[in-house]
Formats: sequence, C-alpha cells, structure tokens
Amino acid sequence: MIRSMTGYGEASAQFDGVHYFVEIRSLNNKYFKATIRLPESLQGLEAELESTLRQRLTRGSITLTGSCTDSSSSAAYSINDAALQSYMSQLKKLPEFASGGVKLDVSALLTLPGVLQPPGDEENRLSRARAAFSKLLGEATRALIDMREREGRMLVDDLRQQGELIADRLRQIAQRAPAVIADYEQRLRQRIEAMLKEAQVKVDAVDLIREIAVYAERTDIAEEISRLGGHLEQFADLLKPDSDKPVGRTLDFLAQEMLREANTIASKSPDAGISRLIVEVKGAIDRIKEQAANVE
Repeated sequence: MIRSMTGYGEASAQFDGVHYFVEIRSLNNKYFKATIRLPESLQGLEAELESTLRQRLTRGSITLTGSCTDSSSSAAYSINDAALQSYMSQLKKLPEFASGGVKLDVSALLTLPGVLQPPGDEENRLSRARAAFSKLLGEATRALIDMREREGRMLVDDLRQQGELIADRLRQIAQRAPAVIADYEQRLRQRIEAMLKEAQVKVDAVDLIREIAVYAERTDIAEEISRLGGHLEQFADLLKPDSDKPVGRTLDFLAQEMLREANTIASKSPDAGISRLIVEVKGAIDRIKEQAANVE
C-alpha cells in the first residue's frame, strides 16, 4: 500500500505515578532522518528509539519527542546535609558574615553544586522509562502510519489519473504515427510532381521510395511507444494495494525513465499533433515526479 511521508501520531500513559508522552511528526525526505528529543536524564534511550523507528519507517524526516512527568514522592530531590553544612561553615568564616552584613539565602544555597541530589535508583528509573516509551512508541507509530496510509490513498487516486492520461495520449500517438509517414509521402510526391512539371524531368520511383524509407526510419517512434507502454504497466503494478514495500524511490526512477522516452518521441516526431500530445504526457509525468517525492 502506498503511504505518504507526512503524518502525525502521539500516545500517552501513566505508569507508577509517572506520566509518559510520545509524539512523532513526519515530513518528506529522500532518505530516513530521525531527530530524537528526550529529557536529559533519558537520552540513553535515543539509539534504541531510533532503531525502532527505522524498522517501521523507511523514508522521511522523523521527529520524535518524548517526555515524562513524575508526580510521585519518589521524584523529589534529596538534600545532601554534609555538602550544605560544608558550604555554611565556609560562609561563617567570612568577615562579612561575622559582622552580620550577610544574610543566608536558602534558595541560593540549594543551587550550589552537590547540595541537591537527584532521586536514586537511576538504572531502575531508566528501565521503567524504556518499557513505557517502547509501548507508547508502538501506539504513536501506528497512528502515524494510519495517517500516512489515508494520505497515500489520495496520492494513489491522483497518480492513477496521471497514468490514465498518459496511456490515453500514448494510444492517440500510436494511432497517429503511421499517418505522419503517409502525410510526408503525399507532400513529397506533390513537391516532386511540381518540380518535375517545371523542369520536365523524370524521377525514378526507387529514389522516391528510398527517401520515404529514410524519413520513416528517422521518425520511427514505435520502440519508444512500446517502452513507455511497458513503464506504464510497471507504474500500474506499483499502485496496487497488495504491496507492502515502499515504492517512492522506484516511482521517482520510473518517472525519469518515462520522461526520457517522452523526450525522445518529441525530438523524433515533427508532427504538430504528436507534439501537442507529448506536451500533455510530459506534464503528467512531472506531476508523477512531484507526487513521488511525497511517497514513502
């Protein structure tokens, strides 16, 4: 199934008094690029979370934001009495303090290095966060993929329309191509007959046939029409809903090949009618390339 590269998903839950939240945003990118934003105390989980994202998403600029809020009593920092007493003892030795000119600011003392100690059992806290984020990441990723698939269905509708337009114009080109040779033969005969009438000379029919054959060879677009038709068949296969493989890069490459054939047809055929049809074909191919940049 074709998926867009833009999407959003989030999930939250509370475990043991701690509220966890995960948010994932996805934008277009030719490759996979992940940006992980976690609290400083949980940055050890970045590599694991990115690895999980890589397993589930193949393209796009992915931004994952995770947060946790501990409302339990275990989240409180403890005061290091020894460190606080050491700071106070040093302050009391200052002449300004002895004269009564300095008053202690408790809030300022608490900001001194080593006075406040983070909650203990850091390893256990990280382990709980790993389990919580792993569960929420799965939920948020599923929500993001669902959104990508909804947008992907709209992309498929547009891509199919462009493919149908190309196929229709290609049929018209294939039908018109033989008439181009016939028109050239008729114009050539008319010019030769006019010249012969004035000059009163005779032209060998073999020479006339040879000239027409050279022109037909130079303007033959049957091979290009066939290759472009083959590309359209592959294009239709990529749009089938039964495929779970990412097709964005393949679509982009296929559109380049389709454009190559269209350009060759345009350069080989001097017919104004075919030229107009090729302009429409190239416009549809450009639209496919534009949409392929949005496909995972």
